[in-house]
Amino acid sequence: MAVVQRARERRSALARARDRVTATGAGAPPGEDAVRDVIRASWGRSRRSVHDDLATAPLDDAGATDEAWRTSPLQRAVTALQADLRDVADDGDLVVAVTDPSARILWTAGGRVMRRRAEAVNFVPGGRWDEASVGTNALDLALRTGAPATVWSAEHFAPVVQGWVCWAAPVHDPQGRALGVLDLSTTWERSHPLGLTTARSLAALLSHEVAAAAAADRRRAAADAPDEPRPGHLRLRLLGRGGADLDGEPLPLTRRQLELVALLALAPGGLSADALHDALYGDAPVSRSTLKAEVSHLRTLLRGGIGSRPYRLLGTCSSDVEEVRRRLRAGDAAGAAEAWGGELLAGVGGTDAPGLRRVDAELAAGLRQAVLGSTDRAAVLRYAATAGADPHVVRSRLDLA
Repeated sequence: MAVVQRARERRSALARARDRVTATGAGAPPGEDAVRDVIRASWGRSRRSVHDDLATAPLDDAGATDEAWRTSPLQRAVTALQADLRDVADDGDLVVAVTDPSARILWTAGGRVMRRRAEAVNFVPGGRWDEASVGTNALDLALRTGAPATVWSAEHFAPVVQGWVCWAAPVHDPQGRALGVLDLSTTWERSHPLGLTTARSLAALLSHEVAAAAAADRRRAAADAPDEPRPGHLRLRLLGRGGADLDGEPLPLTRRQLELVALLALAPGGLSADALHDALYGDAPVSRSTLKAEVSHLRTLLRGGIGSRPYRLLGTCSSDVEEVRRRLRAGDAAGAAEAWGGELLAGVGGTDAPGLRRVDAELAAGLRQAVLGSTDRAAVLRYAATAGADPHVVRSRLDLA
């Protein structure tokens, strides 16, 4: 009974705090009430688009939702694990939901009671559960932060779902991109300490199935055209160390080759010969034939993975630069500071390529601004631990922490 009473008191405190934010746009300063900073920030955004009388999530067109589900890599993964996911829903009287990257629900399974509750608020395929549509919730939060998330009872912004507890975790493709989330939802009284662990484990299983299906597709494609070279997945480490792997195998690239592939990776739409020359050499007296030779050598190392007119990477690519940018967009200052390994290509002597120096300045300024605007001590400490961190910023933020 004491546990239930404490839960009720916490729920009431959260509801009061949420009402203060709704009424005034303000609340207790960070750390001075029971509200987590990430929830308070979400409430502040939600109040601009979500009203207390919201009864249901908006629904997307059924045909468009069916098509998105049919073509999603998640469809095959969920089909492979469907029996297990339905057992989880039935045994725990939960709703299990799988979304796309915009928090639109593509698939659900539900226990008897929770299925009815879910249908009543459009927690069904086609339901849009992004923050702008329904306010603070675990599905959007997991996609926004790139990490597992719990939203409990009155942490939800919309009163219609404040009787719920939701646990969500991102599902990734083999390149680390979020395809959507796996969410478990039930009533707040049935909250369980293993809820988030279960959601994380199921999301990992789905990610594994996505990777297995992609590998099977590659094997079938290779069998259909065994002699045709195919670009692989390129992974770039540009911040601090400098290095590259192609399909997990290290590439022996010179600094100039690293600069060249970095510029192509950071311009997914491709670059003309003139634009690439300017970004790589600037005003240096380097001929166009030199650039063509550099591209030709790099194309051989990448197994034909560079196209022409415009110059562009043909395979898939991931980089630590994009990871820092993603975390900065999500407002995750601590994660961005952790992913930022220092100046571009510092481990190979730095870079004088104008295009990369602009990116370097943009990242450093964005991270500095994020840390200055953060109340997260972990973000400041991680920033301080990174080579080149601004000591003025570190001192000023630690004084406030």
